[in-house]
Amino acid sequence: MFGLGKKKKTLIDDQNLYVPVSGKVVELTTVSDPVFAQKMMGEGFAVEPTGGPILAPVSGQVTAAQPHAVGFKRADGLEVLVHIGIDTVSMGGKPFKLLVQIGDVVNGGDKITEVDWQAIKDAGFPASTMVLITNSKDALDDFSVNYGSAEAGKIIGRAQAK
Repeated sequence: MFGLGKKKKTLIDDQNLYVPVSGKVVELTTVSDPVFAQKMMGEGFAVEPTGGPILAPVSGQVTAAQPHAVGFKRADGLEVLVHIGIDTVSMGGKPFKLLVQIGDVVNGGDKITEVDWQAIKDAGFPASTMVLITNSKDALDDFSVNYGSAEAGKIIGRAQAK
């Protein structure tokens, strides 16, 4: 009750990128939404999910918390957004259970959202889940990701700030 006994996490400097959901990690340019595919929201990667919860793609502080998208700020200043599905904002949050709030500090691989993937599929929306470095034009120095099948929570690459 009242968060007593709940240990507050400390923001750690971690340059790793983590797989947010099990599935196939693909280049951002392959997703069906041109805003993501043309990297208008920043450099990143996507996962074609096979199921399971959404895990934090980076270690950082939660700066935005919407049912379909969670934003983070890393210790080095990189701003990262995980966006679950394409056009899923129109679902009014129904297939999502958000487990974090603004101000929380998470480590890469921590569970942040539960998803009803079948509801997204039934609604006819792509389940592609994007991880975007939204301030990449100004703050990103180096970015590398290993594409292919991957398990949620595993290190998939690195992003280095300028």
